[in-house]
Amino acid sequence: MSYENTSSLDQTLEALRAVGEHTRLRILLLCAHGELTVGDLTQILDQSQPRVSRHLKLMHEAGVLERHQEGSQVWFRAVTSGVLASLVRGMVDQISVDDPDHAQDLDKLRQVTKSWEVRARSYFRKHYADWDQLRSDLIDEDAIDAAIKQRFSELGAKTLLDIGTGTGHVLRLLGSQLENAVGMDNSRDMLLAARAAIHKEKLPHCQLRHGEMRYLPFEDDSFDAVSLHLSLHYAEDPKEVLQECARVTGTGGWILLVDFASHDQRQLMSQHGHRWPGFNDNQIQEWLTGVGYSNFESQTFTSGSPNVVFWLACLGERTR
Repeated sequence: MSYENTSSLDQTLEALRAVGEHTRLRILLLCAHGELTVGDLTQILDQSQPRVSRHLKLMHEAGVLERHQEGSQVWFRAVTSGVLASLVRGMVDQISVDDPDHAQDLDKLRQVTKSWEVRARSYFRKHYADWDQLRSDLIDEDAIDAAIKQRFSELGAKTLLDIGTGTGHVLRLLGSQLENAVGMDNSRDMLLAARAAIHKEKLPHCQLRHGEMRYLPFEDDSFDAVSLHLSLHYAEDPKEVLQECARVTGTGGWILLVDFASHDQRQLMSQHGHRWPGFNDNQIQEWLTGVGYSNFESQTFTSGSPNVVFWLACLGERTR
């Protein structure tokens, strides 16, 4: 159904009809906790996939669920913006977590998200056995996180795109300050770990998307801020990535970069796939200025090896 010429009264009535059934209300409550697939809901509700799919189709058409396709998977979550968002939130808030059916569903939801964690850990054991130790050796994460959180709180940004989100570290760090956030990564295994993490942290306003940093699947001026946390060094063409960042942030929007300062640690290139041996201030400032950012500032953290730098800039008049 298209709501372009539909009154808010009609939209509300359609939404109420869509959730006015026991299973569909259970689905809405589950999807208010974050993104879930048809398979996840089938497992939790112990109902057939065709039946669950029919419910989801009806609810999406009524505007109470958002959906997006990621390869062969389709993810659903409760609507978070528009006329129906507050109505949906109000209905969800009316249901006690002690309700027997809802409590049982939440227990099964925890089992589902736990299985995501198990699968993600298996992936990391196979491909990144030394990942946690590597990060610990390279950066002073607590100091960097504190700086990001403090500076971001001063910006007043309410929507964020985190590019190269990995396991969702930045979403978990800044999620409580945001109204809406999207983490994007080109690894579905990373996204699985991130989904488990944001479910665990109870951040339903955060969502995950599969995509490449060179081609951001979002419209112009979609976010107040973008962040790239230890991810720009993987880019073939960083300036191309920064141009995309400028496109999806409106004038006055912010970009936050955390990455390595220029270094000569060849193992990061040969063993961990880094495309760039870090960056220097002049390099980053030239790229950012070239795509329309200004008010450039930076902070260097010297407790790790190599040094890590936090860069921040604001988008002025965008260059095309």
